[in-house]
Amino acid sequence: MSVTPGQALRLAVQDETIMAFGAPNALAAKLIEQMGGRAVYLSGAALSAGVLGLPDIGFITLSELAQQTSYLTRNLDIPVIVDADTGFGSAVHVTRTVVELEGAGAGGLQIEDQIALKRCGHLSGKQLVDADEMCGKIRAAVDARYDDDLVIIARTDARGVTGFADAVERSQRYLDAGADWIFPEALENESEFADFAAQVSSPLVANMTEFGRSPLLTLQQLNELGFAVALYPVTLLRVAMKAMQAAVGVIMKDETQESLLDLMQTRQELYDLLEYADFEDRDSRFFSGDSHE
Repeated sequence: MSVTPGQALRLAVQDETIMAFGAPNALAAKLIEQMGGRAVYLSGAALSAGVLGLPDIGFITLSELAQQTSYLTRNLDIPVIVDADTGFGSAVHVTRTVVELEGAGAGGLQIEDQIALKRCGHLSGKQLVDADEMCGKIRAAVDARYDDDLVIIARTDARGVTGFADAVERSQRYLDAGADWIFPEALENESEFADFAAQVSSPLVANMTEFGRSPLLTLQQLNELGFAVALYPVTLLRVAMKAMQAAVGVIMKDETQESLLDLMQTRQELYDLLEYADFEDRDSRFFSGDSHE
């Protein structure tokens, strides 16, 4: 019997720390799976920047997020973790958020305890909602899910606002409210990662985003510290944008892309990733009337 997306995500972290790469689009998600990835992350920051060309301060709507989630999940056999920001409103709004994202095929979703006009988790100036309000959102999320194995991840941004101790206390309250996993944002050194894992008993998510407040720990280090997931939310988008910037510069200078060919994914490699031949085979069967063979 096939497993649900939530079950697949829980099984993936049973015996090891997994990498969850942020996929800026469905093609990138397919590449991650092809290369052995165990899970994909739909990052709000990458989605806002890559699709809308806007900063990650709450511009993405729930409908847009659900649509992007479905673009990823319909093409993958590995689970997708979705960044649901602050849940798109109060506890009653979180109910619809869970229904929409679970319906789009998410294996897990993350809700954070910032106010609605959120900021990047590694910037200053963040503001938190009251812990009671966040607990209400978590209870609503748990109540709204159809599959009890859908992973509800509570992210706390308290470390950069009210301090490490409050991040721990809030996390413990969020677990009591029903959260399955905890995501402590912007821990500032390896010792904090270790201390947090020692004090909060649940699967933990580590954000290994670049140029932020947290050190870039290795997968082995995070495994030894007891974290379940290492997130790389914007890594692929950053690398791709830098490569595109360089490519545009080369073509503008040389007036040809000839020198870039060795750096490109070939036409055949792209077709293989897209499973182009399978679509041609299906088209041929339908055209010939052999679709039931």
